[in-house]
Formats: sequence, C-alpha cells, structure tokens
Amino acid sequence: MTKLIAMAGNGGPDRGGDEEGRTGIVTKTRPKTKRPHLYKVLLLNDDYTPMEFVVHVLERFFNKPREEATRIMLHVHHKGVGMCGVYTYEVAETKVTQVMEFARQHGHPLQCTMEKE
Repeated sequence: MTKLIAMAGNGGPDRGGDEEGRTGIVTKTRPKTKRPHLYKVLLLNDDYTPMEFVVHVLERFFNKPREEATRIMLHVHHKGVGMCGVYTYEVAETKVTQVMEFARQHGHPLQCTMEKE
C-alpha cells in the first residue's frame, strides 16, 4: 500500500518545496502483510486405538464437546481419516506432537498428521 503525502512549497528547499514554490510529493510504501497459511490437523484410523481414547483426544487437545468428538471419531472410523481443526503452522505442529506423544504414553498407535489447506 502506498501513501502519498503532498507538501506545499513556501519558498525554500529546506521547507518542503523548491525555489519556485512548487509542490513536492513524498511516497511511503508499506509492505502488505499476508495471512499465514493454514493447516488441517487429521487423525488417521487404525485397528487398535479404542474409540473412547480418540474421543478423549478430541476433547482434550481440540476442545471438542463430547457429541462433536464422537461424530469426528466415527468419521475417522468409517472413512479412515478425519479433520480435527484448522490452525496456523505452529499451532497445528504443536497439536500433532501433543496427540502423538499422548497416544504413545498410553500405548496406542494413533496417528495424527497435518496438511496445508
């Protein structure tokens, strides 16, 4: 974004104009900020992780209410993959790491991954 600032001359170069009183223009360029890329956090189905554990993960790490967590868990169970949420890269990466560590601590092979939206 460019912002134009007009400066009226009043007799001298040290006062924003030139010797003949002409107007000068100063431009300031601001960098345009872009929104960060977003990433989907996904849970993958396996034959060993209990459904109740998956619901617990969705409630604990993704703040899903019980009904929504159950719906997502059933989607993962039937379709093989389900989306837990959409986040910036750093948040998505943290959630994936937390879920994977939590699952390993409890002896479950639950897989969690992320992909660019």
